[in-house]
Amino acid sequence: MRQQTSSFDDQSLWRVALDHTRDAAVIIDHDHRICFFNQAAEHIWGLASTEMIGSAADRLGLDAITLERALRPDIDVFASEHGLAIDIARPDGTAVSAELTRSTIGVDGRDYVLVTARDLTTELKRRKGIQLLTAIADRTNRAVLVTDPDLTIVYTNAAFEGLFGYSIDEAKGRNIVDLLAGQHTKLRTIASLKKWIGEYHGGEEEILVYDKHGEEIWISADVKALRNAQGDITQVFSLLTDISETRQLRMLQQLTLGALADDIPIIDVAERMCRFVEKIAPDVVCSILHVDAQGVVHPLGGPSLPDDYSRALDGHSIGPQVGSCGAAAYFGKPVLAIDLATDPRWEAFKTRPLEIGLRACWSSPIKAQDGRVIGTFAFYFRASRPPSRWHRRIVDACLHLGALAIERMEARAQINRLAYFDMLTGLPNRSRLRDLIAAATSVCPDGRTIALAFLDVDNFKDINDTLGHAAGDAFLVEFARRLRDQVEPGDVVGRLGGDEFVVVLPDRAPAEVEPIVARITEALMRPFVLCNTQVPMSASVGISLYPDNASDIDTLINQADTAMYRAKRSGRSTYRLFSNDMDGVAEQRMAHVTALRAALASNRLALHYQPQIRTADGALHGVEAMARWHDPVLGFVPPTKFIPLAEECGLIDQIACWSIREACRQMGIWRDQGLDVPSISLNLSPINFENAGLPALVAQALATHQLPPQALMLEVTEGVAQDNRSVAHETMMALRRIGVGLSLDDFGTGYSNLSRLAQLPIRELKIDRGFMSELASSPTARAVVTTVVRVGQSLALSVVAEGVETEAQFQLLSDLGCDVVQGFLYAPALAPDAFERWLLDYSACRAGAMMERIGVAAKDSPVPSRVAGSQRP
Repeated sequence: MRQQTSSFDDQSLWRVALDHTRDAAVIIDHDHRICFFNQAAEHIWGLASTEMIGSAADRLGLDAITLERALRPDIDVFASEHGLAIDIARPDGTAVSAELTRSTIGVDGRDYVLVTARDLTTELKRRKGIQLLTAIADRTNRAVLVTDPDLTIVYTNAAFEGLFGYSIDEAKGRNIVDLLAGQHTKLRTIASLKKWIGEYHGGEEEILVYDKHGEEIWISADVKALRNAQGDITQVFSLLTDISETRQLRMLQQLTLGALADDIPIIDVAERMCRFVEKIAPDVVCSILHVDAQGVVHPLGGPSLPDDYSRALDGHSIGPQVGSCGAAAYFGKPVLAIDLATDPRWEAFKTRPLEIGLRACWSSPIKAQDGRVIGTFAFYFRASRPPSRWHRRIVDACLHLGALAIERMEARAQINRLAYFDMLTGLPNRSRLRDLIAAATSVCPDGRTIALAFLDVDNFKDINDTLGHAAGDAFLVEFARRLRDQVEPGDVVGRLGGDEFVVVLPDRAPAEVEPIVARITEALMRPFVLCNTQVPMSASVGISLYPDNASDIDTLINQADTAMYRAKRSGRSTYRLFSNDMDGVAEQRMAHVTALRAALASNRLALHYQPQIRTADGALHGVEAMARWHDPVLGFVPPTKFIPLAEECGLIDQIACWSIREACRQMGIWRDQGLDVPSISLNLSPINFENAGLPALVAQALATHQLPPQALMLEVTEGVAQDNRSVAHETMMALRRIGVGLSLDDFGTGYSNLSRLAQLPIRELKIDRGFMSELASSPTARAVVTTVVRVGQSLALSVVAEGVETEAQFQLLSDLGCDVVQGFLYAPALAPDAFERWLLDYSACRAGAMMERIGVAAKDSPVPSRVAGSQRP
């Protein structure tokens, strides 16, 4: 810029002004010498004007290029709109950042250069501070927002763009409410946020907003006003946090898991889930369906769907054309029907949803841990639209929670089946039979009868003894199948236990009963091939009629049992109707009680011992002592017969006392002989644990034979272990204080409270032998056994599996981590002398196997290659 003045030497007003301006002013004459140097220049260059005036321009310390550009009049300005930024070095070693500008002044035909310099040191520090704050703000994962008092956006950080999709240029100048509020944003919450702006400390609110693409996002907005010295609001500062997952979904998880922990029915759990989801996603209607093992759907939750619509879905089989849910369950992947009116999969189901304004449906399969589809989780929309990102995040969480809830329901159903149904045959068990008989008697018409047939398999013990328990189980399964084939719908077939079955024939005339029972008896006698051997099948059957013979269930069963024994005494493979002259029940009971008392008095009971083997190394873990009774007149009476009888007639405590003393006596003999038997396990009756004197008896028996308490393990049933009200719990605690081990017998067949289990003084869990036959083939049996093993491991308890008969069963149990096995794979229950021979052979076999493994020749050793009754060394 060129300016004209009359005389440069004239002390004009502008010269005084230049000397007092805040910017440094330096005038350079045509000889490139400094002829003016004001006070501000002195400050910037750190040099006095007296030193500078008359000096060459290069005294300013500018580099050659900058100086040339400053002095050449043909260059108008520096190549910057705001001048040229340079660093000026002072004599004292400090530096000043300055911005130079230049203009040309014409005086008396000569050109002078006016160089001005503005000190930018403070401004640059401020700019760097702002850049640093901006960089920090852009690196935080929380959205930062600054608006003016009217909520017009003046600044957003990178996280704001990442969360909402708006760049700083797109957001700047727009009102924040207009930018982020949407259809379901609550005006009341916006008002609360504006109220917090007026408060000195600000405040925080949770609010549903929408991003650039219309996707819903739940955020936590923390707002605070920035004020000037006079207290007026200059800006509003906000931190916005996405809480869609960290808050809302966590609340959903806590709600659901809390309901499951409180044992709330699954229908209520599903309803709560749906209602919470509809609260955090107010534009959807939620539905949860259960898909059973047969592929049939059953509604669990859908509080916003019409009841008649949910009922209509119940019982439908899944399939590719069965709406979104049926197709999702069928294919095992999410299915979206964006228009119910036209989607072919909804042709048979669309009427009711369309009537209530639902236009689209997105359904996702709920899968169990093993990959099975066990349910569906669906969102219905009131507009033809796909799910949003927020919807997908909700469903991801709900699929996991839904799987937990449904698997828990299925596990409870399985437990219920175990409690009321025989696992081997699938028939109702004793408990369930009583309910079914009671239901039948309550609706029996006048003049009609209910026939109860009591069946006992003939010679079943021979099958178990000759072919093994696995073959015996297969025999019972076929027996049950034949029974089911011979009855009509409405009739009941059940298994009381062991080889005893019941058939209930409701609403029959007395004359109809005998032909039906005769047909059943005949069907049972058809040839049956088992283990490549044709085995005979037949049963002795006793029949009693309600109300002709008895009017209560117990009497009805006892009379049928009496008639069954009459059939056995008549040659088996036949049936007998109860008649009043059959006093066999009392006679039989009296005869057995008398014989049992005599057996106790004359020491005719015996203990047989079945080995228990550690899976880790094949060593003997211990033995289980089992009571056996062979009467000279009655013959072999199984424990399933005489133990219940002893409980009924008050002999069970005497049997327990004898068993404990006899087991300790035998253990003492073995130890004196040098036989290494670590412990003996005894299965006591629940009644025995009601005897407060049991701990003293045990202590005395151990002391008599100089045995450590660890040598004895007493087995207790789940029912006794779970009963905290009886003296049984104190008895168990006293036994553990002595040091005697307690084993929870037949674990997995009852309904155990795991929190209660952790408090019990037990050392061992025993898996019921009923699970073994189906362990290799049944996922349910394997799942129960796996659960028992895991429970034992988590509680640091040993786990013993009973009834192990095959290598496959052993291998599965070993792989699962089961500690100990017992069963026919190694040996049946043996008399003491037979067990001693078995143990010597087994120990020799193990020693030989170990010698072979370490390379010692054993071909001349007398060690047998396998132990009798055992397939493992």
